[in-house]
Amino acid sequence: MSTRLSVNINKVATVRNARGGSLPDVIQFAKVCEKCGAEGITVHPRPDERHIRYEDVMQLKGVVATEFNIEGNPLGVRAPGPAESTDALGLPYGFVQLVKMIKPTQATLVPDAEGVLTSNAGWDTIKHRDYLCDVVQELKESGIRVSIFVDADPRMVEGAARTGTDRVELYTESFAREYHAAAGDHMAEERAIAAFVEAGEVARECGLGLNAGHDLSLENLEYFHQRIPWLAEVSIGHAIISDSLYLGIEETIKRYKSCLAAK
Repeated sequence: MSTRLSVNINKVATVRNARGGSLPDVIQFAKVCEKCGAEGITVHPRPDERHIRYEDVMQLKGVVATEFNIEGNPLGVRAPGPAESTDALGLPYGFVQLVKMIKPTQATLVPDAEGVLTSNAGWDTIKHRDYLCDVVQELKESGIRVSIFVDADPRMVEGAARTGTDRVELYTESFAREYHAAAGDHMAEERAIAAFVEAGEVARECGLGLNAGHDLSLENLEYFHQRIPWLAEVSIGHAIISDSLYLGIEETIKRYKSCLAAK
């Protein structure tokens, strides 16, 4: 099975929102990414809509031709603005309701706290097992594949398996940080990846599909994939958007896909 590259387009929306208006156009950018070889589009509509807005998700529903992955906290609720109502916009305000309306290929459950700059931890799948079981069942009944964002901890992977989820996504920030610090030291690189290989093996033993994401980049992606070649999908946003400023999006996607090619 080849590893799919899903491009997270949140940062494109961040640039748009910084100025107001509709430039850059996140819908057009998603189309271009797919045209250039992306095998999925990822968005993370946060309740404060500081990047991707719920309206963007609605528009992307009819645009994404590959796999559509919507990330978010099931507890997240978007509060309507002063002149808005659910009837006027035709939009749901809860994350779960939004996902059930859109019916993306995949919903990735992320326990991001309100006000955090970016996702910074995986689920405690033991403590929150009952809650996650309910959400997973509800989404799967709507025909949506479910992935749970977890740290590289075998216990959390095993806990996720007990919820009935289809996949887990490994939170890779610590790997990226330690791999960068290794600076070519093979033993240090092995230490950086060890917990992720173990967690990935546990996921495979549990019959779970395996995704990964957060701070993966051209610096570390090839090594990560070589050590865990059974990855189903990587979701990458910040690094891809940053690299595309120098390289262009077509060349950037080409290089990321090369990192995922079987060697």
